Order: sequence, then C-alpha cells, then structure tokens
Amino acid sequence: MKYTWNDIEQHVAVCTQCTLSQTRHRPVMGRGNHQAALMLIAEAPGVQEDQQGIPFVGSSGEILDKLLQDCGLDRKEIYITNIIKCHPPGNRDPEEGEKEACFPYLKYETFLLKPKIIVCLGRVAAQRIISPDFKITRQHGTWTYHKNCALTATYHPSAILRDSSKYELTKMDFREIARKLTEYKDVK
Repeated sequence: MKYTWNDIEQHVAVCTQCTLSQTRHRPVMGRGNHQAALMLIAEAPGVQEDQQGIPFVGSSGEILDKLLQDCGLDRKEIYITNIIKCHPPGNRDPEEGEKEACFPYLKYETFLLKPKIIVCLGRVAAQRIISPDFKITRQHGTWTYHKNCALTATYHPSAILRDSSKYELTKMDFREIARKLTEYKDVK
C-alpha cells in the first residue's frame, strides 16, 4: 500500500503500538517542507513537544533555530522528525521496543521525502540510523553514504543546553551540512 503524508499523520495520531501512547499528551509527527533535501532526525519528543505536538519547540528549538540561522538555513527549507513520536517519561532514552514500534513511521516519512541529506541529532538517533556503535563525541560531523543519501550526525541541541562548549562544534557541523546542501542544489 502506498501511503501519503496525511495517511501517516492519521496513523501516528491514533497509534497504540507501545505503552508510550498511554502517557503522551500528543504524538509528535515530523514537520517541515515535504520536498526538502535535508532531513533532521532526533530521538524523541521532549516535554514541550509532547504538550504542543510540534517537534523542537522550547529551549532546544531555540538552539536549533540559531544553528540553522548561523549557517543560512531556515526551518521552512527542511524536514524535522524523531525516531519515536511520543515523549518517554522522565526524558529517558527510548527503549528498543518503542523504537521498533515507531520505526515504520520514520521509514514512510523518509520514503515520501526522499532526502539527499539526513542529519541525526544526537547519539540515540545516530546509533539507530547510521551505526549501532556510533560515538557522537568522536564521529560527529563525519559523513557516510547510503542509497544516494549523505548521512551525518551532530550533537542534539539539548546536549548544548547541558554543555554550552558543544555549540561551536555543532555550528561547524551545521556549516558543513549547509555547504553539502548547497553542493547538492548546484548539481541539481
């Protein structure tokens, strides 16, 4: 069966595939440009995202917006989503069963979007998307390629909230992401 964006949003809105559906306020579907070449994937919605049903609001969203602005990008140009669509209680890492339950939604988002660049925000996303043994402190900003798509990872904005010294490293990663995106657009 071929799904549309609307179909996925409807499925996510009523999903009960894991126990997170019992504690969420709102599931958080990805947002952004459905023709974007750049897709950002984080691990899970936070408390404010759970309340509003929108990815990257609050302090982490402000940091992400600043990073995008610093490298000449805008949220309107990209697509932002999470591996899982419901907030894990206590901001804990998503459990394997939760990731498995939500992964089909992420696969459909990726299939519909067909991004040229995927950026994993944080260790959990990088370990699920790039490699199970991905080390964010050593490998952030490095590139790998899979099925005509460039993949990289950088620090999650919440990591910058805990350690502001990571901002400059993350900004350098985002500048390289913007450069690669420009390179893609120039070839197109």
